[in-house]
Amino acid sequence: MEAMNMELSKANEPSSEVLPFARSYQIEALDKAIKQNTIVFLETGSGKTLIAIMLLRSYAYLLRKPSPYIAVFLVPTVVLVTQQAEAVTMHTDLKVGKYWGEMGVDFWDASTWKEEQEKHEVLVMTPVILLDALRHSFIKLAMIKVVIFDECHNARGKHAYACIMKEFYHHQLHKSELPRIFGMTASPIKAKGSSSTVGCWKEISELENLMHSKVYTCENEDVLAAYIPFSTVKIKLYEHINVPCALHRRLADDLEALATKHKSSITNLALEKSAEIAAFNKLRKLSNAFLFCLNELGLWLALKAAEFLSSLETDIFCWELINAKAETIINRFNIDVINMFATYVPSGSKWLVLANVKANLDAGFITRKVLCLLETLLLYRNHEDLRCIIFVQRVVTAAVLRALLNVVLPELCGWKAEYIAGSNTAWQTHSRKEQNKVVEEFRNGRVNIIVATSVLEEGLDVQSCNLVIRFDPSATVCSFIQSRGRARMPNSDFVIMVKSGDASELSRVENYVNCGKIMRKESLRHASLPCGPTEFDFCDGIFYRVESTGAVVTLSSSVSLIYFYCSRLPSDGYFKPQPRCTINEESRSCTIQLPNSCHIQSVTVQCAIDEDGTCTIPLPNSCPIQSVCLRSLGVQGLRKMLKQLACLEACKKLHENGALTDYLVPDIVGEEALSQEPEEEPYHDERVSYFAPELVGSSCSNSSKMYHCYLIEMEKKFTYDVSVQDIILLVKHEFDLDVASSNFDLEVDRGKIAVHMKYVGRIALTHEQTLLCRRFQMAVFSVLLKNNISTVIETLVRVQKDIDFAHVDYFTLPCSGSLGNSSIINWQCVRSVLFVSKNIRNSHMNCSPSGVSRLVHTNNGLVCSCMLENCLVYTPHNGCMYCVSGFLDNLNGNSNLTLRGGGVISYKNYYKRYGLDLIYEKEALLCGRHLFFVQNCLQRCHQQKQKEPSKASVELPPELCSIIMSPISVSTLYTFSFVPSIMHRVESLLLSTNLRRMITDHHMQNVYVPADKVLEAITAKKCQESFHLESLETLGDSFLKYAVSQELFKTYQNHHEGLLSLKREKVISNAALCKLGCKRRIPGFIRNEPFDLKKWPIPGDTSGKFLLEEAFLSADRKMYISGSQTIKSKRVADAVEALIGAFLSSGGEAAALLFLNWLGIEVDFSVLPYQRHTPACPSMYVNVKNLESMLNYSFRDQSLLVEALTHGSYVLPGIPRCYQRLEFLGDSVLDHLITMHLYFKYPGMSPGLLTDLRSASVNNDCYALSALRAGLHKHILHASHEFHKQLVATIHEFEQLSLEATFGWESETNFPKVLADVIESLAGAIFVDSGYNKEVVFESIRPLLEPLITPETVKIHPVKELNDLCQKYQYHLKKPVKSFENGKAHLTLEVEANSVTHKHTCASTDWKTAKKVAAKALVKALKANISGI
Repeated sequence: MEAMNMELSKANEPSSEVLPFARSYQIEALDKAIKQNTIVFLETGSGKTLIAIMLLRSYAYLLRKPSPYIAVFLVPTVVLVTQQAEAVTMHTDLKVGKYWGEMGVDFWDASTWKEEQEKHEVLVMTPVILLDALRHSFIKLAMIKVVIFDECHNARGKHAYACIMKEFYHHQLHKSELPRIFGMTASPIKAKGSSSTVGCWKEISELENLMHSKVYTCENEDVLAAYIPFSTVKIKLYEHINVPCALHRRLADDLEALATKHKSSITNLALEKSAEIAAFNKLRKLSNAFLFCLNELGLWLALKAAEFLSSLETDIFCWELINAKAETIINRFNIDVINMFATYVPSGSKWLVLANVKANLDAGFITRKVLCLLETLLLYRNHEDLRCIIFVQRVVTAAVLRALLNVVLPELCGWKAEYIAGSNTAWQTHSRKEQNKVVEEFRNGRVNIIVATSVLEEGLDVQSCNLVIRFDPSATVCSFIQSRGRARMPNSDFVIMVKSGDASELSRVENYVNCGKIMRKESLRHASLPCGPTEFDFCDGIFYRVESTGAVVTLSSSVSLIYFYCSRLPSDGYFKPQPRCTINEESRSCTIQLPNSCHIQSVTVQCAIDEDGTCTIPLPNSCPIQSVCLRSLGVQGLRKMLKQLACLEACKKLHENGALTDYLVPDIVGEEALSQEPEEEPYHDERVSYFAPELVGSSCSNSSKMYHCYLIEMEKKFTYDVSVQDIILLVKHEFDLDVASSNFDLEVDRGKIAVHMKYVGRIALTHEQTLLCRRFQMAVFSVLLKNNISTVIETLVRVQKDIDFAHVDYFTLPCSGSLGNSSIINWQCVRSVLFVSKNIRNSHMNCSPSGVSRLVHTNNGLVCSCMLENCLVYTPHNGCMYCVSGFLDNLNGNSNLTLRGGGVISYKNYYKRYGLDLIYEKEALLCGRHLFFVQNCLQRCHQQKQKEPSKASVELPPELCSIIMSPISVSTLYTFSFVPSIMHRVESLLLSTNLRRMITDHHMQNVYVPADKVLEAITAKKCQESFHLESLETLGDSFLKYAVSQELFKTYQNHHEGLLSLKREKVISNAALCKLGCKRRIPGFIRNEPFDLKKWPIPGDTSGKFLLEEAFLSADRKMYISGSQTIKSKRVADAVEALIGAFLSSGGEAAALLFLNWLGIEVDFSVLPYQRHTPACPSMYVNVKNLESMLNYSFRDQSLLVEALTHGSYVLPGIPRCYQRLEFLGDSVLDHLITMHLYFKYPGMSPGLLTDLRSASVNNDCYALSALRAGLHKHILHASHEFHKQLVATIHEFEQLSLEATFGWESETNFPKVLADVIESLAGAIFVDSGYNKEVVFESIRPLLEPLITPETVKIHPVKELNDLCQKYQYHLKKPVKSFENGKAHLTLEVEANSVTHKHTCASTDWKTAKKVAAKALVKALKANISGI
């Protein structure tokens, strides 16, 4: 390989971006790095990161956005990601992204990575992330300008650094667009080191060739010494003496006996094999840890180790999930070990480790090695501001030494010790946050000593250290150099503890000390030589590549990809899908058996054996190597190769079948990424509110106008001294028939008023009549709604003009009782508005010659008495308006008035008290009545309304009254107080008919849905009316789920349940429905708030408070925007589902499907054949006749019965699928069938009751109970030991339940979900077998579910009942408190009710059951304290 291949041409070479504080060797290294790929080999603390940053600055002009190129900074550990990213951010203006596994990058897709590359210019990450991104072709090597490898000595074997270079960089050496490689290391050799120059150079050259880079280093340490201090190496010898033989033997035997005892206890649990092995492994590792501490550290530290490992907060053995009961046994073992060790160790505060060293050594409490560490530290007790790092190999050593040091040192030296251990091993100890906290305390002096594992060798930046002690020897020369480099302060020491007489260790230390000089010398001596070719294993050339994307899976990565694919298949608590590998050595073949939820069941590869016994395997066509000879592999090598090749072939087939995407990630990962993509236009809560065009006018014509006339008949359902009258509604546009003939009730204080509408015909009004009607209507509503005399007078005297803009335009007028033409209108009453403006009183004197009428003195002057018989008056002295029905002939001003206190006074004297002198005291008093309060009469549950005055009628002296309108009766005004509520209902119905027309315009002309049904679907519960959308929403939700599930099941016959569920969620989720609803303008029709009289538009009002704006929904459909309203996205989704329910309940499935089609959800109910592999003989697996008899159904395809009863854990070649797909389908079918049954069987139920009935009927507990009753559990095909155990316990619990129990939640044991699953899967199987006939399913499954729940038998789930109870009585339900003890889930619920606290704690196998039982107990306690419950 020529050196020129590593260099850029002079024309393309970036210029150096040197920082002003850079050192000479850093500048020299930067120059090298700009010219060619470079590995910088410098001591720890010499500023290698700064060289990398200056290199990035030099390439910045190629990286700055909108450039498509990026730089990648690779670090070996997660803790370094943030540290190096912050350094780059500090010294450059580049945009830096940080990436590590916990961020979920494993599940990112190409678009997510594209966004990251578009946002950032430098990506700092661990190498596995880049390797995966390159393999999946999410990141392409050609788009990377610089790759920085921190701690690049790790590039060996199968390390991600090596794989990146071998799989991608070296394969593209023939291309011109390759990234600049820059490596950083304190030791190019990671192995134990070599004392020979030849061996040393061999290892360096291998690294150079692999990295395709040349090592740069300083010629001697003197160059670095001018900038960084070097620690002094000191050897500290200690004499190793074993723990006293008798004590050691006794403790070891006792430890083994305890381990055996607890291992037997675990065996008695009868766990599944994998769970048992995991528990045994943890027990063994704990026992070994205790034995190690006993031998190496002494009995006292072994006790501390047991205490440390028994801590509830510290579970350092977390590599496998341990069964809860087994965990309890292991904890007992730990406690028993503590008690055993404690019997041999003196207790009490006076006993100290260093009080009698010889005695403690002789007793075996500590070892010579531990004593040597203490003595070494005490040599530095006078050292000012000590910062010491003690390196050990094991986490448990670090933890117990920290405990020892914190016992011994604070009194002697005032020092505090802490420990740090990595989180990337089986020992789950410190998080990154905790590590950083310890380091920060070390830097500022609050911690003096850190006992650390190798995490501090090439991890966190610790610059303030002045003493390093190697308690355990360095495993490699790299470890030696890096740990030595941690002592960065001047005059620092590097103390190496070596066992006395251990010549090999002393030799190794000497070799490590000299190795640095040899590496530097050899690197410099060969600096001018070009890199040679790197060595490739023949396996490195075996891969499968997707041509369209460039994604690749190699032989080594194929196994992990198959396991990753299987991990994303559906699973439950009883099995985790995994591939099974079977190797037949005789036939030289390997079969990978995939889980039965995967449509590819197995893949087999086989060697072709030649005459000479040579094994040859053919390879994928996309692989440059077409076959591989396995002669030299040996037995184990052959087995490994066969497994990898089988996995590679499986990856290929999965990709060809679509189970792996073109980026070679599981299909569900790609689907998840699509579902999580943000909306192009995020939803905004502020939505327009539509107003029906039938009630809008804008004409300014002076000619006569034609109106459609509707009679609104009103009938009281209660007794009251004021009657109601019929009213006339005049509109310019004819209503739909169901609106024109609508009937509804008004809820008033005394009862109900029935309202009936009917069409009377057309009526013509002159221009003058139109203006008069508008004035009347405005005046009446001003009186009733505003109750302000100045506003009323202004309305009465204002000259009515034509309105030439869009406004609410209709008339509600008093009815005369006659149904002929305009005579239907009570014009005499309408003209009452003219009383003030046209001085009618002066032209209406002496109206009755018979003498019945007379002139009466009023505040207006003399008027005819007939004008006071039915009128509206105003009394200036108190500013009130009254309805006057006539005269009280037996009362006048001299009559007596009985006061509230019981006293009697004349009316004249009563008014004199208030400065009013009645002049005409002999005039008969008027019978007045307070105005009626206008209220929302549509609310189902009335809030406390304004009460009518205790004395409804009042006696009024005529001379104090000013007539405002006459004649107008009390009955008319009473009737008109209900008009706003009536018209609000009419407006709402018209809104619904417009929505209906908008929908049915789309090829749905033959579909009829009543207006009140559509209105129900767009009315939210917040409106507080007698109906709302909840029932229709429940119905629509079930149909939508059923329809979409059926469509997906038939369309994607090879997709597993997890993928189908994800696809369904994308269609039926609230977000998706909201988006579709908004696209179809549905939010504008939704009624989301209770009727507000203050916002009701008075027809004809020209004040500008109610502005209307045209909104065209289509070319020939328009509405008016009346304002805005706040509607949450879920409310839109609810309305969409309710509309589905409305079309379904009125027009059947055909109408509902047409609505879905209009909405944008394509569903086809045509029957398609169900294609799949079928078992040869179903009766071999299940009792077909017995099951068909139980189900009262004969299967045409009996293999569906086998599939419906096969759990995922039951993997046999003869059974190609488990029940998950059929369960997916059957779940939606049963849900829909039961919801439909309940909706139509109980049509008069309240909206919330249907939801409760559905919840009680359609749930896992209810289905599981039905399965047990029918004995279906005996037919389930499974291989799960855990399921079997839980099933036995469930059957026992089931036997304790009453035979009448209908609900699953009577039980205090959680039913296995598998039992419910098979009910659903059998429903799915019958549905498919019957040609998708849901009625057949109901006939078959219904007997299993009997007795079905009814409104009389329904029981609310305890958790919901508790929430409802707390909401109703405003009790405070606190957040549940959870804990997990002795294998049980403990949950505490607490309610504060009227200053009394009710609390209940329940322990169960799972949180769900514990919460149910605790809620049940609390409901019982609360009900006992509430009267009337």
